Amino acid sequence: MTTARSLRRLVKPVAFVAAVAPLTGLAFRGVGGELGANPIEVITHETGIWALRFLLITLAITPLRQLSGWRSLIGFRRMLGLFAFLCASLHFCTYLVLDQFFDFASIIEDIAKRTYIAAGFAAFVLLVPLAATSTAAMIRSLGGRRWRILHRLIYVSAVSGVAHYLWLVKADTLRPLAYGMILATLLGFRAWHALSPQAKGIVSRNPSAANRRIRALRSSAEPET
Repeated sequence: MTTARSLRRLVKPVAFVAAVAPLTGLAFRGVGGELGANPIEVITHETGIWALRFLLITLAITPLRQLSGWRSLIGFRRMLGLFAFLCASLHFCTYLVLDQFFDFASIIEDIAKRTYIAAGFAAFVLLVPLAATSTAAMIRSLGGRRWRILHRLIYVSAVSGVAHYLWLVKADTLRPLAYGMILATLLGFRAWHALSPQAKGIVSRNPSAANRRIRALRSSAEPET
């Protein structure tokens, strides 16, 4: 346990630096005037695509933990999920401020008329309660069962995010379809693991497993000293 915790303490700062690198690079490119003829479009695209990538990476944590047996991976999920929310927030704020100039009537019309904007807006809104309840205090307040049910919204958000990207590009669908395949694989693995006799047998023989998972989540949500 001590070795695993020490390894996580070493790896987590590296993961944080790697996660913040795309936004840092985008900021430097913006300051240096290297975003091309349409910087708003570049910022919108980059923040949106990284929000989707971080969502998929977050969803990959549980399958990787189950396949590798490295339980400390759970400690990275909250951080990566918050990076997904950060990028999604920047993506939305770019649209709200730089693209629409706080024209809420136009935004509402966009959401009503354009399915890709409605899907993207839904993906962002669904992430808000997940970010707001990501702390250990909120896990304790909601209780493990209700917290887990609420955080299943990440699946809907990810599907909405892929749909947003797919409907946005219209013609060049190779990349959004690739993200869709990755998401389908991750969700399929979760479904298989949940329904497999082996998984059911483990749960039935060890009813405290769910409680241990909640304790691990609480531990990962608490700041490390």
